Amino acid sequence: MTMGQHMRKAGLPYRPHGFRSSFRDSVADRTNAPREVAETSLGHVAGSQVERAYRRTDYLEQRRLIMNEWARYVTGEEESIHDDF
Repeated sequence: MTMGQHMRKAGLPYRPHGFRSSFRDSVADRTNAPREVAETSLGHVAGSQVERAYRRTDYLEQRRLIMNEWARYVTGEEESIHDDF
């Protein structure tokens, strides 16, 4: 069962895309994370075909920082996302 199906079954008015959109907006507004890192965090392909041919990183450590900050923010442990970049 998908996350959206679980949410509908539970009677929640929210959808997963809304969480993804909120995440992306927060990263853009509250951090200096490069666009490529933010987009890769969402599973998007970032950059042109030429850029991707030369860029071999998956930004794992940078994504980990963003995701840990986001987790603390959405669980109420932090009032805002910090700028660690």
